Amino acid sequence: MSLPDFFALHPAFTRQALVQHMSKTSGREPKPGTVRALLRYHQGTGRLLMVRRGLYASVGPGCAPATAPIDSYLVGYLGCPHGVLGYHTALELHGLAQSIFETVQIMVPQAQRGWRFRGVAFKPVQAPKALGEAALTMEVEAMDRLGLDLPVTSVARTLVDVLDRPDLGGGWEEVWRSLEGLSLVDTGAVLRYLERLDNATTAALVGYFLEQHQEALSVPESTLIAMEALRPRGKHYLDRSAGGRLAKRWNLIVPDSIWERRWEELR
Repeated sequence: MSLPDFFALHPAFTRQALVQHMSKTSGREPKPGTVRALLRYHQGTGRLLMVRRGLYASVGPGCAPATAPIDSYLVGYLGCPHGVLGYHTALELHGLAQSIFETVQIMVPQAQRGWRFRGVAFKPVQAPKALGEAALTMEVEAMDRLGLDLPVTSVARTLVDVLDRPDLGGGWEEVWRSLEGLSLVDTGAVLRYLERLDNATTAALVGYFLEQHQEALSVPESTLIAMEALRPRGKHYLDRSAGGRLAKRWNLIVPDSIWERRWEELR
């Protein structure tokens, strides 16, 4: 594959990926200075755009580097090796999000700094430690994006993750309204993930949500019963500062704003 073909097939790529391509093509690894000079040359011709150190985007014919379209999801994934797109970003990729945010969230094995590019914030989020080695593999699926497979949390896992971390899902209104766009969910996968996550409050909240939408999502009563076993033994506040009412089945004190869906009053 020639270098122009490589650029055409890779809307975004890392320096490492380019080195691997050059090594495969020539049969030997290129010298660092050669790679550096090559990248500078193609940046100078407007064929490449540096997104951040070690990460580049290809500029299509007839486009200017400053305005060439760049896929933020692809850039987020490539900028966080071994990461998985999740939380609100996963809602967007699954077509569930009520709003499109100028933030891309990537689950990563260890904490690392984020960055910004063209007004988009790229936010690495450390995966839940309770999941152990399964944090970046359990309920993760490949999603085609411009011919490349991006790892994204499944719908079942995303449902749990944004209820577990509504701050990363855009807040209660965004999370609730987005999840209500679901027409089908693998409740067995949801249950298995909850068992692995081992968070009683989150299990109760997921159970509460699924019970509220049991008919629409065809949730088996047996699944809700199994989730009951994961609930807190005593009463837990979903948000202590907000107070609320007790959902008895789940030992969960749910804020009135969620009970009453107050965001609908503002629409």
